Amino acid sequence: MDFDFSDDQEQLRDAVRKYVDKGYTFDRRRAAEKAGGFDAAAYAELAELGLTGLYVPEDDGGMGLGPIEGMVVMEELGRGMVMEPLAQSLIAGAVLAGYADAATRAAWLPDVASGEKLVTLAYQERGSRYALDAIAGKAHQAPGGYVLNATKSIVAAGDKADAYIVSAKVNSVMGLFLVERESAGVSTRGYNTQGGGRAAEVAFKNAPATLITTQGQAALEHAVDIGIAATCAEAVGVMDKTLDITAEYMNTRKQFGVAISSFQALRHRMADMKMQLELARSMSYYASLKLNAPAPERRAAMARAKYQLGTSMRFISQQAVQLHGGIGVTDEYIVSHYFRKLTELEMSFGDTLHHLGEVSARMQDTAGVFA
Repeated sequence: MDFDFSDDQEQLRDAVRKYVDKGYTFDRRRAAEKAGGFDAAAYAELAELGLTGLYVPEDDGGMGLGPIEGMVVMEELGRGMVMEPLAQSLIAGAVLAGYADAATRAAWLPDVASGEKLVTLAYQERGSRYALDAIAGKAHQAPGGYVLNATKSIVAAGDKADAYIVSAKVNSVMGLFLVERESAGVSTRGYNTQGGGRAAEVAFKNAPATLITTQGQAALEHAVDIGIAATCAEAVGVMDKTLDITAEYMNTRKQFGVAISSFQALRHRMADMKMQLELARSMSYYASLKLNAPAPERRAAMARAKYQLGTSMRFISQQAVQLHGGIGVTDEYIVSHYFRKLTELEMSFGDTLHHLGEVSARMQDTAGVFA
């Protein structure tokens, strides 16, 4: 299989890396984190690069690109720990393009692509434990559309978004709905996440909603799988940079008159970190390559990838802090922020143990077929 990137993909990577290196410095990120975890100007800059329209078809004003381009972009954003939720724009573009009717597409996709509107996925509820069908939210038809009642947790940039893609039951069938944040009956409670970004609890009380699709289970699984692949790619970028920072520190930190990078035991630990990074990178590639596969194959691939990425994230983040010593957990030093970011990403779209259970269940199902 050819894993070489095309010239266009390499140019895209180079453009995003240059933006992150020059336009999204650590000082800027820290200022944005202290200001609430979302920088509207930074999100507009991502839009100027065309990244918010990555998965929006060209006919709807986007770039019409695919999973590999998404992976390339998310890796580079991960290297800079960019907090603005580009993955949510990828999800919104794909879901609206793939499942919404023509009127909804025309009303929202051009604005999603241009970055004028931020649409985020609101699907998690308290006690659901990552089960996509464990929802209490309900919707029913009303004059002019639908009315929705639900409470969703950990909604990315929930108090900054312009609208949400919300999962809810309608006549005992899951559907996906579009709800604007400024609509009557919508309330938010925002907060900073551990990784420095922004999330919110969002309550919908008789909120007017537009139906996207009644194939809610399939559409939500697709949306979450896009999120998993994006998270895997972002985590690879975060781990790659964490390794670079740790290597640089070991080359400059001296003990007994020599750089600690000369100590064989510590070099072995760095080698183990590098091995975990490459395992994670290969599984991230695997996840992105499987995004357009049939649903059962795609779901299995995402579980496998997220399990390996979670294992690698935990190992690399912990080793980086230990190799730095006490400075590694101080807020003033950059590696502590990478540690927090990796901890958050491990929990995003299902934690490591959840996906281990998914992998195990699918292996048992397969064994039953061939028994």
